[in-house]
Amino acid sequence: MTALSVGALRAEPGTKVRGSVVADLGTLTVDIPLTLVNGARPGPRVLITAGVHGGEFTGIDAATRLAARLEPGELRGQLILCPVANPPAVYQGRLGVSPLDGININRVFPGDPDGSRTERLAAWLFAHLLDGADAYVDLHSGGIDEVLTDFVGLRLTGDPELDARTADMARSAGIEDVVIGLNADGGNSHAAAARQGVPAILVETGQLGERNPETARRLVNGIYGVLSRLGALDTEPMPTPTVRQWVWAAGVTAEATGLWYPDFTVGDDVTQGQVIGHVIDPADGQEHKVHTPATGRIFYGMRGLTVAPGTELAAIAAPAPH
Repeated sequence: MTALSVGALRAEPGTKVRGSVVADLGTLTVDIPLTLVNGARPGPRVLITAGVHGGEFTGIDAATRLAARLEPGELRGQLILCPVANPPAVYQGRLGVSPLDGININRVFPGDPDGSRTERLAAWLFAHLLDGADAYVDLHSGGIDEVLTDFVGLRLTGDPELDARTADMARSAGIEDVVIGLNADGGNSHAAAARQGVPAILVETGQLGERNPETARRLVNGIYGVLSRLGALDTEPMPTPTVRQWVWAAGVTAEATGLWYPDFTVGDDVTQGQVIGHVIDPADGQEHKVHTPATGRIFYGMRGLTVAPGTELAAIAAPAPH
C-alpha cells in the first residue's frame, strides 16, 4: 500500500486525514475540503464528490456524514471524498451556476486549465482528484427551485467492459430508477469521467434544496452499497432492488420570459404534445402553453416562479428498450 496524497494532504496506509487543499485558478484560489481515507489493505481507489452545484444539500450532507463515519479499518483501497467540489457556487451562489463567471461547472468537465475560472476549477478537480481513480460517484440533488424523483444516471461509452462495470455500480446504489445516457458526450462530470475510462455514476437524491436527515442517511447507505460492490468494503453487497431502466427522451425549456405555472407532479407519466404548464407574461397576462415533446416520465422539473428563455422546465425519460 502507498500513501494517498492530494496537495498538502497526505494519508498513510491505515489512516484518515481531513482538511482542505488550495486550488489555484490563476486569478484566485479556492479551498477545496477533502477527506482522504487510506485503507490498510489493497483495493480500488474511489472518488466521491458532492457540492458541484449550490443549493443541492442532500449530497453535501451525505458526503460529510460519510467522511465522519468511514474508518480506514473498514476500507480496502483508497477513498477521496470531496463534499464541496465547487465552493463559489455552494457558499456564494447556492445555484447551479458559479457567481465567478455565470458558468455551470457540470457542463464544462473535464475543464480547461487556461479557460474561465470555472473551467479551471473543473480541470483542477479532474487532474487532482479523478486522476488515478478506479471509480467515481458524483452526488447531486434537486436544487432550491427543483422537484426531483431519485435516480442514478450513467452514460454508455460503447466499451462493453466499462459500460458493464458502470451499470453494476448503478444497480448497487439502492435506487430503483436508473437513467441511461446513450453516449458520453457533453460536459457532465460522469460523462467526462467515462470518456477517460473511469466507471462513473451520477446519484440524484432529494429535492427543493431540502436538508432531510433521513434522506441523507439513505444516501450514505447507498454509497456503502456501491463501495461494497466495488470491493472496497468487507461487507457483503446489499441486495439490489429491482431496477427500472430509462433513457433520456427530452428536455423542456422555456421559450418566453415570465411566471411559470407547472401542471405536473414529478414522477408523472406524460404523452407527447401534452400541456405540462404555462408561462404567463406579468406585463399583459399573455399565456404561453408548454407542451412536452416526448412521451415518458418526468424525473425532475422547475418549481421556481420566474423563468427566462432557455430555463429548463422539465426532463423526461422513457422506458429503456429491452
